[in-house]
Amino acid sequence: MDLKARLVEQALSEGFVACRICRPWDVPEVPARLEAFVQAGYHGQMGWMADRMAWRGNPAALWPEAKSVIMLAESYAPEHDPLAVLAHPEKAAVSVYAQGRDYHDIVKKRLKRLARWLIEQQPCEVKVFVDTAPVPEKALAQASGLGWQGKHTNVVSRDWGNWAFLGSVFTTLDLEVDAPEVDRCGSCTACQVACPTEAFPAPYRLDGRRCISYLTIEHKGPVEHELRGKLGNRIYGCDDCLAACPWNKFAVQASDMRYHGALREAADLEELVGLDDAAFRLRFSGSPVKRIGRDRFVRNVLYAIGNSGLPELAEAARGLMHDPDPAVADAAVWALEKLAAG
Repeated sequence: MDLKARLVEQALSEGFVACRICRPWDVPEVPARLEAFVQAGYHGQMGWMADRMAWRGNPAALWPEAKSVIMLAESYAPEHDPLAVLAHPEKAAVSVYAQGRDYHDIVKKRLKRLARWLIEQQPCEVKVFVDTAPVPEKALAQASGLGWQGKHTNVVSRDWGNWAFLGSVFTTLDLEVDAPEVDRCGSCTACQVACPTEAFPAPYRLDGRRCISYLTIEHKGPVEHELRGKLGNRIYGCDDCLAACPWNKFAVQASDMRYHGALREAADLEELVGLDDAAFRLRFSGSPVKRIGRDRFVRNVLYAIGNSGLPELAEAARGLMHDPDPAVADAAVWALEKLAAG
């Protein structure tokens, strides 16, 4: 087999579900799309998107010596119905991707192993990225043929649905590229209709300021009153648009069971709202949840308590009305008022 065929075989043996290749400059549409996104204010408080637009819009500028981008997908498809927890208002809904170990660590280690293998086959330079650098992974995924950006702006594949993490290996090797994928969403609007906060002003456009994943993870301070009631019991992320995609009938089972970890069994809101900083850090050590910190986490739990309609949770919220964090105290008062209003 030639190098590319062996590379794909090695990637699959590492646990990736797909491997495709494109050029760093194969996404000329990204700068204009990113500019429009930021100009519309859809990035909300994510200032880093505006600060690094030059790199994020042009992968070739990130590392000019790179000639090829190896795009990889790793499945984290759930074994259960990810939306079932929404019918249990006393429980906390955590996005599927965050129910186990932090994917950054797992995927990056796989990428590094694959990169080392590539160097052993043919001397070259490599850089690996997984969601933490200004790399337009979704656009590169479509350019490489890995999948296409669906109407919910996430990458979708005929072979593995849309439950997958994306990673990339930039290399100075001039590898054979794959044909880009075409959009196969057709007239389907399932993901758009599924969004609880109507965060899609149009197909393929996401207003991050209304997205529950953004609101529960990235947004600092109090969430707008209009949106709090639409969070339901989602305290970290949201899977509604992903779960609605019909292409998930082809979802590939996750190869690494660490993604289906301790948080699969939803915890009680009453238990989580009482966590102090030390208990929070201990409970979510090694989890993506840890990065939002205790205050934002408890704020989210209080919104969920307010949305629960369960008066028996009022006492748990009452103890946080004078929390040192203003957003937590505000959320506690709101939760009590919402429960009292029935």
